[in-house]
Amino acid sequence: MTKSALFVGLITLDLIYLAESPPQNNQKLVANDYTVAAGGPATNASVTFSYLGNKSQLLGVLGSHSMTQLITTDLANYQIRIIDLDPNKQTSPPVSSIIVTQGTGERAVISINAVKTQADINSIPDDILDNIDIILIDGHQMAVSKIIAETAKNKNKNKNKNIPVVIDGGSWKAGFEEILPFVDYAICSANFYPPNCKNQADIFNYLQGFNIPYIAITHGEKPIEYLSNKEKGLINVPKIKTIDTLGAGDIFHGAFCHYILQNNFPQSLELASNIAAEACKYFGSRRWMKKLSIVNCQLSIDQ
Repeated sequence: MTKSALFVGLITLDLIYLAESPPQNNQKLVANDYTVAAGGPATNASVTFSYLGNKSQLLGVLGSHSMTQLITTDLANYQIRIIDLDPNKQTSPPVSSIIVTQGTGERAVISINAVKTQADINSIPDDILDNIDIILIDGHQMAVSKIIAETAKNKNKNKNKNIPVVIDGGSWKAGFEEILPFVDYAICSANFYPPNCKNQADIFNYLQGFNIPYIAITHGEKPIEYLSNKEKGLINVPKIKTIDTLGAGDIFHGAFCHYILQNNFPQSLELASNIAAEACKYFGSRRWMKKLSIVNCQLSIDQ
């Protein structure tokens, strides 16, 4: 059954290059390949969720600069509904320049995040959560995200529906502490360090302090650590030949939002890790979708 999700956060334009290595000072390099796509954690997650057969709504700041046409054209290919929090903004959208190292799949990124494009909470549409089954927040629109998370848990305002809230904890961002009390699923990277947290045990303890029932920390190619209602576990991730790790975490989060609406927490983590691993076999944040097909919510490889 088709589900609908709201993804709240960063919308960028990604310029992605494949090269032998990042450039050194005063060095010019010729890339071996390149691609252009809409980017940002919430954006890439929304594309993945849509690709898996669902409906995605993306809430963020886009504006009316001519460069935004590149973003809207890309997202139209995946039937993403963009809800622009500042449609009259004339300045260019955030642009990320990314160099993927051929041979290792590691990436170097320089970008402008959403710090300079924080939206007014009054720009949130009144009906934003109508018919929404799950919400993902990436932390790049914190004030807006707090209102969304609060409303998702306010049964009187939300037709008695308690919408699950997922956070993409790629890194700690000031203001997350105000959203965590409303979170059902905290999916964090190994780089997510809340205040005074020095290791993974500290992070789990910190998040449990907000009564979050489901917590996971990803470690790249290493096993995923998780707590499911205080039950600890590990999920092994597939061993692959990595071509490009760009957006793997975003893709993981989008796939998780798809699978958690049908499966339990450990199963959803495992299935999402399968999708993210397959994406790492291809250059860029979109090409993996041309190589894979999803049949009955199972991953199959087109030969």
